[in-house]
Amino acid sequence: MSEYKVGDVVTGKVTGIQAYGAFVALDEHTQGLVHISEITHGFVKDIHDFLELEQEVKVRILDIDSEANKISLSIRATEENNHTTSKRNQHAMMEKKIMVSIH
Repeated sequence: MSEYKVGDVVTGKVTGIQAYGAFVALDEHTQGLVHISEITHGFVKDIHDFLELEQEVKVRILDIDSEANKISLSIRATEENNHTTSKRNQHAMMEKKIMVSIH
């Protein structure tokens, strides 16, 4: 684990998916967890809509707890995101949902 540092961006492979997040192998001996809130920008209801087993993903290392032997990862932190555009898209999606609900 000492070869990795907080802030590093590395490529890993999804090895497991749970309701709370996805496990990603960084190498043969090291794996970390991408919490569901770190999958992508916006709401994730089902991780399977975004990830599948054996998929290669780019992740940023958020935290390394050497004592607990745990690594926290983020896919979201590697994605380009324009906060303003994202908010605009969310607003547009809400308007569509409201229109659908009314009809």
